[in-house]
Amino acid sequence: PSMSNWIYAGKVAAAGQFYAEGFAMARNQALTQNGTSRLVLSANPTNGQFDWRIDICFPRSNNPCNEISENWSTTTAAATDDPKGANGFKSLLRRADALPPAAELAQSTGEDNARAVYFTPLGWVDPAIGPRLERIDMKPAGKKTGAAPETAIVLTLAGNAIRCKPLVAANDPYRCPP
Repeated sequence: PSMSNWIYAGKVAAAGQFYAEGFAMARNQALTQNGTSRLVLSANPTNGQFDWRIDICFPRSNNPCNEISENWSTTTAAATDDPKGANGFKSLLRRADALPPAAELAQSTGEDNARAVYFTPLGWVDPAIGPRLERIDMKPAGKKTGAAPETAIVLTLAGNAIRCKPLVAANDPYRCPP
């Protein structure tokens, strides 16, 4: 039993890394492309976890990049105003197929259930577009309850993703911000 718990704890840690990578990559795309980027979560049909996708948009004075803009990149086409044209950045999709199923690792994204976060060309989280994804909580569930500690990935306004633990003492440096 302790070996299976150890393996499961590694899978929970890998899930945290999977989402931290998504936040970091979305921020990096905003910086390197000098455009607005967004990270969007969607349900994985195989295991019920969240897949993530990174899109890019190039804002213009008459055409801002917001949640209703039609200028975002897709997985098959570059953004409308991409300076590199049709050879520009195409959306990046990462599937969560390798993560434990939702019955073993419950995930939540906060009270407002946000599924997207937008980054400015300077890599900061855009506070004007909401509700925005600020954290992903991961809690062992079902037969795996107690097999690994609860963990979370929290996104700061500066665009940095930090790993934290929601259930540790208030003075613990690994405690999640409120």
